[in-house]
Amino acid sequence: MVLQKRTVRPRHLLLAAMLALLLFFSSFWLPQGGGRDCGSAGQPCLKEAAPPLVPPEAPSLIKECPGQSFQAKILLQYLKLSLSDADDILLEPYLQSWDQLLKFMKSLGTMISLFSGKVTEKVEVIQELSLKHSAKDHGKRSPQTPASFGLKTGAYRSLRSMVEAELKEGVVDFSHRSDSGCRTLLRLHRSLLWLKLMLEGLAEGPDTDGQFKTPGELCRDAYIVALAPHHPWVLRQAAEFVFLALPERQYFLQLVCVQTQQEATPVLQIIINALELVHTQTQRILAQHDMLELP
Repeated sequence: MVLQKRTVRPRHLLLAAMLALLLFFSSFWLPQGGGRDCGSAGQPCLKEAAPPLVPPEAPSLIKECPGQSFQAKILLQYLKLSLSDADDILLEPYLQSWDQLLKFMKSLGTMISLFSGKVTEKVEVIQELSLKHSAKDHGKRSPQTPASFGLKTGAYRSLRSMVEAELKEGVVDFSHRSDSGCRTLLRLHRSLLWLKLMLEGLAEGPDTDGQFKTPGELCRDAYIVALAPHHPWVLRQAAEFVFLALPERQYFLQLVCVQTQQEATPVLQIIINALELVHTQTQRILAQHDMLELP
């Protein structure tokens, strides 16, 4: 399926330029921390029993979509791989799952691509940190291929190993901003919640009047919970313009290779379940080390 390219109106180009400037001058793109209490400051409550990662019917429901870069099936594969080490998150497949999520975001148009650019920077920070650490361990440039970025072994193999290594080296600052991998991953963690909440809205049925919320409304609702509490006022206002420029619901359905809401709901729920497991595991590890409030 080849998705039709959306026309960018002059007004949207102007808004995109304004937002680019705001993002450039703002240092608070991704959340700057938050309370550790369940349900406060946008913090999600940890679930005791998470749903299965990939239900038995998943292979037949999740289809490959010819002609588009985002593939839900590939996203699910990486999310599952990131959880393959018990009670941990493997960083290489975790970042690979972000590659797919970024493709999803970029497919939504110019305005969202401004947001996805900041997420890309966060992914690259962790990749570079892992490569530098691997090179230091070998006393020279890492013998691993550039594609692995030192994520297959060593300190940046998993979230727990990264946390332990950075705490030992003293690179995690609990009172000031730092360029640690832990702080960077916390920002990705918050954005994962934003995307998960938005997809949950898309999976829901109509209201009592038979009306569906627009993707813009759903994206704004998710933003208010996951990201807005950690953003300055000017960035929150700019985000409102981004949500106005989102495509219609049918476009989102096409991204997961379905045509109707009835087809979309079970497909989206499978993706949501996988995101929930990864988010919950990450939340638990960060909370164990008091890293949910890193500045």
